[in-house]
Parts: sequence; structure tokens; C-alpha cells
Amino acid sequence: MSDHVVDIWAHPQLVAAVADEDWGAVLRTYRKLTRISQTKAGELTGLAQSDVSDIERGRRRVTSVEVRQRIASGLGVPPESWPLTGERADAGAVPGLRLPGTAPDVDLLARVTSVVDGSARVAAATLDWLDRLLAEHRRAEDVIGSRPLVALVRGQLRTAMDLHASARGAMADRLVLLASEHAQFLAWMAQDQDATATALAWYDRSHEWALEAGDADMAATTLNMKAHMAWSKGRATRCVRMAEASRWSAPGSSLGVQAMAVQMAARGHALNQEADEARRLLDEGQKLMALAAERPEGQPPWMYFYDETWFTLQRGMAELHLRAWSRAVEELTAGLAALPDGYRRDGTWYRACLAHALAGAGEPQQALSVALGSLGDAAAIGRPHAWNELHTTAALLMRRGATEGRRLAAALSEHD
Repeated sequence: MSDHVVDIWAHPQLVAAVADEDWGAVLRTYRKLTRISQTKAGELTGLAQSDVSDIERGRRRVTSVEVRQRIASGLGVPPESWPLTGERADAGAVPGLRLPGTAPDVDLLARVTSVVDGSARVAAATLDWLDRLLAEHRRAEDVIGSRPLVALVRGQLRTAMDLHASARGAMADRLVLLASEHAQFLAWMAQDQDATATALAWYDRSHEWALEAGDADMAATTLNMKAHMAWSKGRATRCVRMAEASRWSAPGSSLGVQAMAVQMAARGHALNQEADEARRLLDEGQKLMALAAERPEGQPPWMYFYDETWFTLQRGMAELHLRAWSRAVEELTAGLAALPDGYRRDGTWYRACLAHALAGAGEPQQALSVALGSLGDAAAIGRPHAWNELHTTAALLMRRGATEGRRLAAALSEHD
């Protein structure tokens, strides 16, 4: 498959169309992006030109599994993006949940920002329930990972959009913020699955809705998370710039959100091997975080995890980037000892980082022990990030001539 086709199938409109099994939209959007005729599309998919026209115009519904597969195969839909129907379902996916294609729907922005006449009134109790449901799903994701939750959270977002049609005044504003929170969570889950383009699309949507709702905390949080994405890809300068933008563009954000921006900037400087600036910012961030802990009522609900333990782990991450191996081992060990059991995904990631730090510190046996102890969770819910970190640990051990490196590589290969 050519790079051109791969780029096309990363387009948000095509991603959304495939996820919704809207084959008319798939054909229309594909033809628009590739500039081919209906006749050519028919040749690719084994359909007559008139059939392509009818499907695009909605005159004919695609209900046959065979026709769906002919369209998907003929246009080159990446296998991981196919809807979970027929034999092309992803064997590793959760049954019943359509997880591929998680970028924002094409019409969501219009649905949340347009004024639609309606007589029904939105009850505050309904929005309270959606708030609680989102909070529960955030905590569930800490334990089971992101994959089983994507479709559920998308469904909740659709519900919020439908309610917005009949909301007015403060209730409508609250629904826009609720939509922003859902979009931010969807972005985070896409990022967890290393779906960068999808995550960026959701963060952009979340940021725009946060601005419309006038919520500085969410507007700043989306920039913090873009900094996190840049950090995860090794883009140190972008990480720092996004974190700095979070502070100057949303000066009214809460202390906890500001603390996160500062520590994200610190991570970027650590990536650039700027130890003094990284540690200075970490000290500043920890002071802000301590002040935030004194005023928990002033922090947004999505910052529930942000405390001393989490900050200690972030220090460990920064020291790992700086190759200050002993410091990294000390901070990561302390943070993991205090981390509640409910943070299964995060615990897996930080244990993988600890294994890396131990390997760097010249403790191959301990590194192997920690790595093997996290292997099961890394394979189950830690792909790709924790899983890749364990591979990095194995490579570091082998470069240093430690036999533990080959043992870890062999254990990883059993799950690859």
C-alpha cells in the first residue's frame, strides 16, 4: 500500500465514515480526496457506476457483508479500521465494541454549536448523571485500559450532543463543557493506543468546545495533553512550547492544571538534557501542586489522580530522561510504593520505566525481575507504551552485555 493511501485513511472524515459504516460517505470522501470518478470507484470495488451513485446518494443501503468487504478491500481500507462485522473483525478486540475509527464525527461540531429549535427541557439531574458516568469511566480506564471504553464514551458524547439541541442558556453552556470533557477523554484514550492523528483531532475539538464554554481549566488541559503527546514522540521543544502555551493562554486555570503545565515543560527540558531547568521547573510545579492539594474543591474533576505520588513518579520520569539512573530508581520506587492498586495501567507503565532505570543503573537482575513482574499487565493493557519500554530495557541490557537482556527479550517474544 502506498504512503498516499495510508495518509488518506488517516483523514478524520474517512475514519469517522468507516467507523459508522456509512459507505456512501466512504465512497464520496474517498473520491473527493483521490479525485477519481464514480466509474473508477466502481472498477476498484466491483460495482457498477450506477450502484456507486445510488450508494453515495443514499438511495441504496449497503446491508450485505460481501458488498461492504468489496468496498473496503477495493478502496484499501486498513484492516485495523474495518468495522467489527463479518470475518474481518479484529480478533484482539473486545466483542461487541466497535473500537476502530474513533476520530470526531464530521457533524459533531455543527451539532454542538448550532441553535436548534426544541421544546423539551434538559434536566440538571440528567447532566449530573452524565458527569458521574464520565467520572466512573475515567477510573475504569485506570484499571482495564482504554480499548473497552472508547465506544461507550463516544455514545455518551452523542447523548450530550442530542441533549444540546433542546438546551438553552446555562444548561447549553454546561453541555458544551461536558462535550469538551468527553472529547478530551477520547483523545487521551486514542493517545494511549498511539493513534496520534485521532488524538490530535479530539484534542482540537475539546479545546474549541472548552473555549466556547469559557472553561480555562479544560482549555489549558488540552494543551498540557498535546505537550504530553509531543513528549511521548520525543519532540522536546514542542513539548515545552505547548506546556508554556497552557499557562499564558489560560491564566485563570486552577493550581493543579498549572502544576501539570509546569511539570510537562520540565519533561521537555529533560528530553533536551537541560537538567538545571528541568529540576527548577519540577520544584516550581511541586509547590503549585502542594497548594492545589490544600484547595481540592478548586480543582477540575479530571485531575483526580494528581497528587504527591503522581508528582514523584513524574520526577522519576525526568531523571530517567536525564540518565540520572540512581535518582530515577529512587523516585520511581518511592512513587510506585505509594501508588494505589486501582491504577493498574499507570502502575504497569512506571514499573516498565523502573526496569529501564535499573538497567541503566547497572542492576540487571533487579531490572529483569521488575520487567518480568510487569510483563502480564504490559501485554494486556500496556501496549504500545509500557510494552515498548520493556523492549527498550531489554535492548539496553543486551548492549551492556548482560545475559538478563536476552532472557527479557525471549519473554517478550512470547507475547509479541
